Amino acid sequence: MTRTLADVHEDISREVADRAEGLWDVALRLHADPEYAFAEHRAAALLTGELERAGFAVERGVAGMPTAFAARSGEGRPCVALLLEYDALPGLGHACGHNLIAAAGLGAALAVHAVLGGSAGCVAAVGTPAEEGGGGKAVEVEAGVFDDVDAALMFHPGVYGWRRAPLTAQVQYRVAFHGRAAHPTGNPTEGVDALAALVELFNVLAVLGRRLPEGSHVQGIVTHGGTATNIVPEYAQGLFGLRAATTRALDELIGRLGECAEGVARATGTRAEVERATVRYDHFRDSEVLSDRFAEHLSRAGITLTPPVPGVYLGSSDIGNVSTRVPAIHPFVAIMGEDGSDHTPEFAVAAASERAREVLLAAAEALACTAADVLLRPGLREDAWARHREADASER
Repeated sequence: MTRTLADVHEDISREVADRAEGLWDVALRLHADPEYAFAEHRAAALLTGELERAGFAVERGVAGMPTAFAARSGEGRPCVALLLEYDALPGLGHACGHNLIAAAGLGAALAVHAVLGGSAGCVAAVGTPAEEGGGGKAVEVEAGVFDDVDAALMFHPGVYGWRRAPLTAQVQYRVAFHGRAAHPTGNPTEGVDALAALVELFNVLAVLGRRLPEGSHVQGIVTHGGTATNIVPEYAQGLFGLRAATTRALDELIGRLGECAEGVARATGTRAEVERATVRYDHFRDSEVLSDRFAEHLSRAGITLTPPVPGVYLGSSDIGNVSTRVPAIHPFVAIMGEDGSDHTPEFAVAAASERAREVLLAAAEALACTAADVLLRPGLREDAWARHREADASER
């Protein structure tokens, strides 16, 4: 008798249920042992060990990152990537719930592997380090990890239950001013104050900020302001975080930062240097057709997702870079109330709560069912790719 897609979904549900205790144990072990950007060695070993024992072909150290990996069941196309994040926040541990993201992606990959066994294409569990700082996914994108992938799926725990993730584009730039040192009383007219130029840049950016479009802002700090109070600073440096609702708007904002720095340099007689300090995170392009499938599957667990509130942005993530290459989803599923916030000690506690366990298992099943849909329904893949290409063309 031929299995229907509904039969596959039921088999996946049973597989996730059978693995419930093991997946929760993985989530708790990650939670109790937080590791940080590009140093998630124990987390990567734990996750790759689980995948290898299940029969996945595991490649470690992908894209030149020791804690990145790609584990595959099956070969060729179609191919679905389930993304696992597992880095934590210094001083806060898993206050963004990446322990749940990793365990859910693991559970989904194991369930699809058990039910389909590579017969319908390839399912890949991709380990993505350093989301909180470093951009592991961005590095993987550039290394070609997602070149032969048809969909990239993950979920994120949060304080909202939203189908789509309003994630902005983000990057940091370093701005330095070079002046000339002098003694403020001995030869004050010979000095060219680099710190004064940097302070003026902050003032100019504050004015600019009042005219930026929704979702755009610049926030900076002084990283070097001189060496002594009795010397006119010959060198000053600031670090500026730039965000914008779209990658195009971010590029425009980067240009404005450079114009402001050069204008201040001319006005103050200094020389400005502007250089990128971090990997750029692109804004997230949601695959609505796949996000809707995830939300439908999740609803069977009694969890309802809604569209995001217009004008509300929830930070940035390197999933945006993946979404420029392939249809991708990044829904938010609440593990605490909207009066809370992630990146807090309270959220870290919530990431090991009973509610977190329920969300983990529901998300793992919904991710696995969505992955099966992509693998088994050519029309769904074609629709997702068609909309992805339309969005890409509209942003050029």
